[in-house]
Amino acid sequence: MIKNFVRGFGALSLALIPLLSAPAAQAAPAAEVTPLADAVGLVQVTEEDRTGYTRSKFKHWNAGDDAGDGCNTRAEVLIAEAVVAPTIEAGCKLTGGTWASYYDGQEVTSAGALDIDHMVPLAEAWDSGASTWTAARREVYANDQGADVSLVAVTARSNRQKSDQDPADWMPPSPEAQCRYVGEWVATKLRWQLTADDRELEALKVYAEGPCEDTIVRYTPAA
Repeated sequence: MIKNFVRGFGALSLALIPLLSAPAAQAAPAAEVTPLADAVGLVQVTEEDRTGYTRSKFKHWNAGDDAGDGCNTRAEVLIAEAVVAPTIEAGCKLTGGTWASYYDGQEVTSAGALDIDHMVPLAEAWDSGASTWTAARREVYANDQGADVSLVAVTARSNRQKSDQDPADWMPPSPEAQCRYVGEWVATKLRWQLTADDRELEALKVYAEGPCEDTIVRYTPAA
């Protein structure tokens, strides 16, 4: 709720700024809303290729959405996703606070025990199309707070178990999290026009046509 309130309040504040003297702003891409099975059908299928990948080709964490707040992307996501807000001390040191790691259903009370997971891991993104992007676009991807599902605060253990695996090889250990996870994975692939390989697509179809058939996918194409 804090995450949605903070980002929603920011959007509302911007909407209230007078625009009488400014040229007409370009309309933001419209959000797409579709059943999971239809969304899976929109993901293009290609073979994956990790040639040339290094994590350093995705610059993160950068100064975040608010370059003046003294917090990097990691800290901004932690602040936005906190169930109980942490205290923000000098240098953006976070103390206190509570988070819910939805991958494994754990409650966490220390920011240091959390990783910020890229919903579609950087290596997987490289395999799926990001290898052709500019360095600047890869940086935007790696720090993407424009969609709530792109970055997620989870226990370090669950993030490291996931590593760079796609849903054919890893799913959240909490069964209650799996449909949400598949929906957010597909939303991220569509947001960034990333592809899937055959095994990944078949795994997504198993969930979309089975236990997650009622899941709705919402995404906005990245600029």
